[in-house]
Amino acid sequence: MKSPDQIPFYAPDGAPLGFRSIDTARLLIAGGYVKPSLRRKGHLRAIWLNEDDGGNPVETHAPFGTRYVIREKPPAGHHAWKHRRVDARDETGKRVSMRPAFFEVVKGCTRK
Repeated sequence: MKSPDQIPFYAPDGAPLGFRSIDTARLLIAGGYVKPSLRRKGHLRAIWLNEDDGGNPVETHAPFGTRYVIREKPPAGHHAWKHRRVDARDETGKRVSMRPAFFEVVKGCTRK
């Protein structure tokens, strides 16, 4: 159980490694062994173990990938949480079906 004077310690992949005291965390940060995660006002939130190559363990951007659903503006009165159509038309008005791409992703995720 975490006490108020302890800081969470994480591996580069986000796996928890336990807790460290604030003094120990500051020593590890000063030595360059870990990267700090700070709160909005500069308070220490957590420490992250560096990557093996010395890179930053915390991703700064969301990973890029293929979008399989065409985004469309919902009609007036509809809420954004409603499902969007998988089949739609592109900018030129040509019908586009994303179902094969969707099922290919599902098939890839369920392979052993």
